[in-house]
Amino acid sequence: MERTLEYQITACDDGKRIEDFLRENGYSHHVLTHLKRTEYGILQNGIWAYTNQLLREGDTLQILIRETESSEQILPVPMQLDIVYEDEDLMIISKPADMPIHPSINNHENTLANGVMYYFASRKVPYTYRCINRLDRDTSGLLILAKHMLSGALLSSMSTQRQIHREYFALVDGLLPESGTISAPIARACDSAIMRRVDFEHGEKAVTHYTRVAYQDGCSAARIRLETGRTHQIRVHMKYLGHPLLGDFLYYPEYLDREDCKIRRQALHSHRLSFRHPITHREMDFVSEIPEDMKLCFPL
Repeated sequence: MERTLEYQITACDDGKRIEDFLRENGYSHHVLTHLKRTEYGILQNGIWAYTNQLLREGDTLQILIRETESSEQILPVPMQLDIVYEDEDLMIISKPADMPIHPSINNHENTLANGVMYYFASRKVPYTYRCINRLDRDTSGLLILAKHMLSGALLSSMSTQRQIHREYFALVDGLLPESGTISAPIARACDSAIMRRVDFEHGEKAVTHYTRVAYQDGCSAARIRLETGRTHQIRVHMKYLGHPLLGDFLYYPEYLDREDCKIRRQALHSHRLSFRHPITHREMDFVSEIPEDMKLCFPL
């Protein structure tokens, strides 16, 4: 994987060290170290440069990010990928339900990572798997993948700073209030390695905003926006509010035994992602269609 970036140095950056300029543009310590070890990784006016050299107004600074190794621990497996968008720096993929995003002990070959690694291997392009936002196995919808170490570092920083805006579509039990905000800290449940719970004493800050968009047959359709990104946040907060997700085997298992059970996975879809492109700074906005199993469960 190779990516070349070019910067035209203006008066405001005159006299800065190359390293300081790059740090101001989001280059992490890891990326800078990689560039220092890359032949012709940093060119100042076409000449291979050191990071302690000074920039002058009118200079052209060219950066070459070259990655020659792939994520060897992830087996490439052919599968259909729903690629919503792709450029030199990132990919947006819409993940189906019942697909983990990373391999684990019991999932070596049926994950999104396997399909993505095959996608690049079939094109003979080295690729390190970097998934920026995470979704549970049974949550469908939009994910961001970085295509190189710089976009990965920038997108991870943006995620930490809450600059990637996520909206979900969910089906919940009962008549959800018209709109509201849940601010309730979340911690790991004491008796489970998987489950989480609201815990005002030990939990981490978690904020969820919701808006009801429809109600019928005893359940509500809602759009949900995350302000934080805790594990199982929407699932835990909806249960805490008294309106658990339909089909959620962890937090609403009794629903699966009901005669009127309409869906057998948590009815949650990553519907929309919006953010500023980490390299070009263009505003990006992506929407994923509501999946068929949720439409059949709750026609809109």
